[in-house]
Amino acid sequence: MNMQTSNVMAPPPPKSLADMALPIVMMRDIVIKTMFRKNIATVRDLGVAIGLPTGITQELVDIARGQNLLEAMGTLNANSGNEMGYQLTDSGRARALEALAQSEYYGAMPVPLEVYREQVKRQSIKNVQITREQLTQAMGHLILPPTLLSTLGPAVGSGRSILMYGPPGNGKSSISNGIRDAMGDKIYVPRAIEYAGQVITVYDPIVHSAAEEMLDDPTQLRRRNLFDSRYVQCERPTVITGGELSLDMLDLVYNPTARTYQAPLQLKSSGGIFIVDDLGRQAEPPQKLVNRWIVPLEEGKDILALQSGEKFEVPFDTLVVFSTNFHPNEIFDQAALRRIFFKVKIDGPNQEDFLKIFALVARKKKMQLCEKSLVHLLKKKYPTINNVYANYQPVFLIDQMIAVCDFEGLPYKMTPELVDRAWANLFVKDEEIVK
Repeated sequence: MNMQTSNVMAPPPPKSLADMALPIVMMRDIVIKTMFRKNIATVRDLGVAIGLPTGITQELVDIARGQNLLEAMGTLNANSGNEMGYQLTDSGRARALEALAQSEYYGAMPVPLEVYREQVKRQSIKNVQITREQLTQAMGHLILPPTLLSTLGPAVGSGRSILMYGPPGNGKSSISNGIRDAMGDKIYVPRAIEYAGQVITVYDPIVHSAAEEMLDDPTQLRRRNLFDSRYVQCERPTVITGGELSLDMLDLVYNPTARTYQAPLQLKSSGGIFIVDDLGRQAEPPQKLVNRWIVPLEEGKDILALQSGEKFEVPFDTLVVFSTNFHPNEIFDQAALRRIFFKVKIDGPNQEDFLKIFALVARKKKMQLCEKSLVHLLKKKYPTINNVYANYQPVFLIDQMIAVCDFEGLPYKMTPELVDRAWANLFVKDEEIVK
C-alpha cells in the first residue's frame, strides 16, 4: 500500500570542507579515532565510515598527514583496487587515544545543529497532508464511528497536539498507531548533530526504521551520493511512551564514560509522532508533564541543557498525541487544556454497534453465532456491568471461546456455557485472598 504523502527534499551532500561548518580539529580527530577504532586504511572505506564524499575525506586525510598523524603505506593489493593506504603514525595513535579520552564518539561526522534545522524545515510534520482515504486505509482494521475520522483528520493534518480521552479498551492506542501508519513517507535522520563542539547522537535503530537501500554498502556509492550520507533515510519516527515516562527522559542524556550525549525522546521523534499513552499513570502528575511541553508546543522549539549548564534551542517538530482514560478536567487546568489544540473523545460503542463488531469479529475468526447465546450475553452478563460496552470486548470474548473449543475439541459454535467461561476471564471477581 503506497501512501506517499509528501515529497521530502533530501539533505544535499556537502561539496567542500568549508561546507561542513564544523571545527577542523574536531573533524580531524573523528577521522583518526575512526581509523583507530575500525582499523580502516583506505580513503574510500573511511568516507563510508564517516559519511562524507571521497574528495572531502581525502582533504581531511591530507590535513592529518600534514600534521604527521597519518602516513601513506604505498599501494595495497588488488582487493583494494590498488588504492593508496594510510596508517596512523605513533603521534597519530597517541592523538587518537587522547581524543578518545575526551570523547569516545567516532564514525559518521555530525551535522551542525544549524544545518540540521534547515532539514527539519524541509521535512516538517506540518507539511504532511493527510487525506480521508489515507486515514481510512491506515485504520481499516479498526471499527470506528464514522464521525471520528472527520474529527481526527484535521487534527493530524495540522501537525498540532491531540488529546484522546475516554474509557479504557476502546482503541486509543490503536488509533495512535493508525495515525502513524497514515503518514507513509520517509524523512532523513542525522546519525549525530553537533552543538558547541559537543556531539549529540540522534539516530536510534529502536526508534527509527531505516529504509533498506540505505544500509552501508560500499558497492552502492552512486546511490549514496544522492544525499548527505551522514543522514539515514527512515520512516517518519514514532516514539511511544506510557506509564514509564518521566520528565528526565525529555532531557539530554549524558554518557559520562563515552563523554557524548544522546538526544532525548522528543528530538528523536522530530518529523514524526510522540505518543504519550496512559497519561495519568506516570509517577509525575499529568499537569506537570504537560507544562514541560507548553513552550515547545506553542513555539516549535525546545530548550535543552549541556552538562555545563549551557542552554540551547533545538527544533521541536513532532505531532504530540496524549491518550488518557481520565476526563481532561480531572487532570488538567484550563490553561493547559487550551494549549492542547485538538481534544477527541473516544467512546465505547452502543449496543447496536457492539453487536456489529461482535458479528464481524466472529465471522473473521470463524466462530458460529447463535441467538440464544447472544441473548444470554446481552441480558444476563452485560447488566452486571451496567451495560458498559467496549471495543476490545468482542475480540477478547471470542478468543476466549476459541481457546476453550480448541482445548475441549469442540466445534467453533457459540453457546451460553462458552459465554460464561469467556466472561469469567473478562473480569476478576472481588474476593478476599487469604495470605
